[in-house]
Amino acid sequence: MTHTVAFTNIGQLVTNNEPLGEGMLGVIENAGLVAIDGVVTWVGESKDVTSHSDVATVDMHGRVVIPGFVDSHSHIMFAGDRSQEFAARMAGIPYSAGGIKTTVNATRAASDDELRHNAARLIAEMRESGTTTVEIKSGYGLDVANETRSLRIAREFTQDTTFLGAHVVPAEFSNSPDDYVDLVCEAMLNECVPYSTWIDVFCDIGAFTTEQTRRILTAGIARGLKPRIHLNQLAQGDGIAMAVELDCASADHLTYLSDDDITTLASSNTVAGLVPGAEFSTRAPQYPRARDLIDAGVSVALSPDCNPGSSYTTNMPFCIALAVREMHMSVDEAVFAATHGGAQALRRTDVGHLGIGAQADFAVLDAPHYIHLAYRPGVPLVHSTWQHARMTFTKGDRA
Repeated sequence: MTHTVAFTNIGQLVTNNEPLGEGMLGVIENAGLVAIDGVVTWVGESKDVTSHSDVATVDMHGRVVIPGFVDSHSHIMFAGDRSQEFAARMAGIPYSAGGIKTTVNATRAASDDELRHNAARLIAEMRESGTTTVEIKSGYGLDVANETRSLRIAREFTQDTTFLGAHVVPAEFSNSPDDYVDLVCEAMLNECVPYSTWIDVFCDIGAFTTEQTRRILTAGIARGLKPRIHLNQLAQGDGIAMAVELDCASADHLTYLSDDDITTLASSNTVAGLVPGAEFSTRAPQYPRARDLIDAGVSVALSPDCNPGSSYTTNMPFCIALAVREMHMSVDEAVFAATHGGAQALRRTDVGHLGIGAQADFAVLDAPHYIHLAYRPGVPLVHSTWQHARMTFTKGDRA
């Protein structure tokens, strides 16, 4: 049976479609939206909804509706806790990629149900803060069996699964990193391809070199996986040109960028995936150059980068507030990056906006304006979250 629902009395509707409303966010005041079988079929003024649908309506009581956040970078397939590492870092010990190995040990020891439960818990948190689409990486197994099962379980939650066997070199290969690259490119890739859409590599000091990264990404591309990359989180590297050459959907972190890097990104299809929660949680000496990237014409995505070591948050509104305060993005730019930008980073056109033909995935805010996402940091403004026009979270669920 066809499922048709009309949403009325929306105080402010962010469509991310300029022709539909005002400004870059395509804002419609006093709006309505109609969805059939979970897909947006009409948007406009609320008073005109009845002329387009005779079905029962859902009254939004003047609340703000925005596209559901699209989290294009998450590491939620893990077990264990690294709170002591965080406390030590806040006491002055610098962050390094080596802490990942602590999580590897805990993840290898966890059962499938423990990994599944932890991922489900974190996705529930995401819904509470308005996220409706999530990418999930492996990367805490680092052997054939554990990388494969991580992706198999992740595929239960999303189609945007990413093979990140090249997160760091595990302890057992510390003296032979190229042998580990062989394993990633051959036996591990063979087993993980059926459960993966993307392939990713952490190209940075303490992880993988540009040459190793090229080899791994090229192997994944040859097997039909789409490339993305972790880059320049810990130091300025030389991987941007390679990322663009290989048509990576996104280059993520980018805490360190040269002017030439920005120019190269501006002439490409590669999205700059910025994860300010990582800079915040590692007390990094600087944040990415978001203002320069946007002014150069680079497409930008925002993500919490949820992981147990360097950014243990699932909260996209928090990252919007950080982007505005610390990276000098406008509120409109930050909201766009957290929704439409995330969709671009996943090369999806069905999410990240509320134009005709989009999935009816949205967050409803208990606020008079979407600006409150940055204006009221830390406040749980999401009243409800909807996926395919069906409510998947409401504030009453927190009780």
